[in-house]
Amino acid sequence: MRLDKFLKVSRLIKRRTVANEACDAGRVLVNDKPAKASAAVKAGDILEIQFGTKAVRVEVLDVQETVKKDDAKELYRYL
Repeated sequence: MRLDKFLKVSRLIKRRTVANEACDAGRVLVNDKPAKASAAVKAGDILEIQFGTKAVRVEVLDVQETVKKDDAKELYRYL
């Protein structure tokens, strides 16, 4: 699955366009490397997202095309 779509589906970032812009600005790392929005995400990857002064690190547990809001938390685990 594309990185920008995963960020939207998992609700780590609210909108896909915002996720796309964050990737273009280099604020999203996949396995400690800057990633484009089109980068493939699979279970086991470590994502780091820079939100201003705060950084969020999560491990991808599952990749699904669609998921209910309540189940979105089960797609990743905070590190």
